[in-house]
Amino acid sequence: MNHAQLRAFHQVATEGSFTKAAAALRVTQPTISAQVKGLEDSYGIRLFDRRGRGIELTDLGETLLQITRRLFDLEEQAAELLTANRALEGGHLKIGIDSPMHVTPILTEFVKRFPGITIGLSTGNSDKVLHDLLDYRTDIAVVARLQVDDRLVSIVLREDHLVVFMRSDHPLAGRKGINLTEIAQERLILRESGSVTRQIFEEALDRAEIVPHTIMEMDSREAVREAVSAGLGIGIVSNAEIGEAAGLAILDIQNADVGMTEYLVCLRERRRLRIVRAFMDLSREIRDRATTG
Repeated sequence: MNHAQLRAFHQVATEGSFTKAAAALRVTQPTISAQVKGLEDSYGIRLFDRRGRGIELTDLGETLLQITRRLFDLEEQAAELLTANRALEGGHLKIGIDSPMHVTPILTEFVKRFPGITIGLSTGNSDKVLHDLLDYRTDIAVVARLQVDDRLVSIVLREDHLVVFMRSDHPLAGRKGINLTEIAQERLILRESGSVTRQIFEEALDRAEIVPHTIMEMDSREAVREAVSAGLGIGIVSNAEIGEAAGLAILDIQNADVGMTEYLVCLRERRRLRIVRAFMDLSREIRDRATTG
């Protein structure tokens, strides 16, 4: 079996694109295409369905991808074992985040300690970030709220809570807090349903048996902030994410459990990789330093 052909298939399947796979492997697109076609021709199979300019894995391709994920992960672990006594001088760490606020101090310290390591960041809501981790698209994930899963190893980064924010000229802006009943009477601007921020807020409404008056849905926290700044309604966000906001007023949510926990997570099978372990250890160090400081 041709290793280069398997690698080409794996990269295309992971990236969802021949062009992106070629860039990742630093070869030309015709080379990638030829390698995948060679693999298919060798076994008389079809691994991808070509649909216009897009591609989709066949059922066989999906099954093979599950195998190649394990194969190349074991290959990476073998390389890690053989280079264990060398300094951590190079490599690439892929991190999925639901918010840059929680991980920025760690990244800043990490690149100082390990200047030879490159970092790739991808963003999304917690559902997407966790899915990418389980799908081997990232090495580490930063997510709010985490279900028990034996496949994962996690550490708590910080405890946080939700707040309401609005324009500083809003009639409620001069107050320190607001309750759920009052919030529900306003036009709410919320993240998409996969957002943990929205999940926690809607669970609090459900417990109080309160139905919000009007909801506008946005696909990013930046869009929510822009809509609130434009006076379209009030928004819900974690306290850590809002920071200092010129032109906006921030109110605590009163008499409601709207706490949330931010986690740093990796796959259990990859926790011993030096680059992953180094990031996890540094995260614990910075968290403990902030707690005791």
